[in-house]
Amino acid sequence: MRRTPVVASRILSDTTGHEVRLKCENLQRTGSFKPRGAYNRIARLSPEERAHGVVAASAGNHAQGVAWAATQLGTTSTVFMPTGVSLPKLVATKAYGADVHLTGRTVDEALMHAHEFAARTGAVLIHPFDHADIVAGQATLGTELLRQMPDVGTIVVPTGGGGLLAGVAAAVHLHKPNVRVVGVQAEGAAAWPVSLKAGYPVAAQSMSTMADGIAVGLPGSVPFDHVVDRVDEIVTVSEDALSRALLLCIERAKLIVEPAGAAAVAALMTRQDLRLDGPVCAILSGGNIDPLLLTHVITHGLRAAGRYLAVRVTISDRPGGLIGLLDVVKGVGASVVDVVHSRTGGQLGLEEVDVMLTVETRGPAHRQDVLDALGAAGFAVDISS
Repeated sequence: MRRTPVVASRILSDTTGHEVRLKCENLQRTGSFKPRGAYNRIARLSPEERAHGVVAASAGNHAQGVAWAATQLGTTSTVFMPTGVSLPKLVATKAYGADVHLTGRTVDEALMHAHEFAARTGAVLIHPFDHADIVAGQATLGTELLRQMPDVGTIVVPTGGGGLLAGVAAAVHLHKPNVRVVGVQAEGAAAWPVSLKAGYPVAAQSMSTMADGIAVGLPGSVPFDHVVDRVDEIVTVSEDALSRALLLCIERAKLIVEPAGAAAVAALMTRQDLRLDGPVCAILSGGNIDPLLLTHVITHGLRAAGRYLAVRVTISDRPGGLIGLLDVVKGVGASVVDVVHSRTGGQLGLEEVDVMLTVETRGPAHRQDVLDALGAAGFAVDISS
């Protein structure tokens, strides 16, 4: 395991009014915090258990963590992954030494096959978060952070099943019980708030988020008690906030982070109601992101930050019609990214054409300047994004 760095973030410090640092678990082996728990779990197996190998089900970070840890500890690993898993995650899991089986459309379906494999072969199932040894392994992140940032007052943690949050909270409670611990979930996959209100794990009613690393439908029963006793608050963040946070990590911290890994940053950027005590540490829990998804999320983040504007404008289909539109854009200093013509709209006149125009702006104020200029020039504008 690597001792991952803690780096300062001036922009988040300015935003929150607190000193903010980032704990870079995206630079951990396999690209996330997952090897901490997986290694501890496998290391504590008996020689007889290890002789039968281990098995896991995952679409990404847990798969790689288990594969790496098993290889380091001299045992075999079998990983069941959904058929739609991204190619980089599949290739990486195999490269770390796992025997990979693609089965089912979801992680839950893959997990069923993992259970069947364990029953048939005697392999030990390594759960991603719902086991005491997994939580204890993730706790090493908390103790490491306290040594690196002894004056920390608040730790903000991306949260899915609860293993990382529970581990960090347990370590902090043991060594510095006055430190505030805050969990962050995606709004579209937020099982923890309703579970805490009910007093027991409750499955989320829906799951829709780009942050697949924390898209867990049911909190773990083992982490649950630790979270109830030792976590101060759990908040949620929007998809726009997640994409903007990922963009900030790339542009300002020069760090590649997956959407789930940027959840703590998203909370610091957008949750004005978030209570922060003293110096703050945001955990970047992972950096494994498919390059194609990264491109999409960056574009989403630029739009959410007011730096992209996509509009549909109906113009004359005569010579000079498009030039007139582009002159308006040029006049307010916006940069054209893309222009697409459509002559098939049902409401178009014989000599009209729809133009889908995407421009790069300098922020929300400049974005509004572009819209105002188009309106003043007589163009009817439909904002598509």
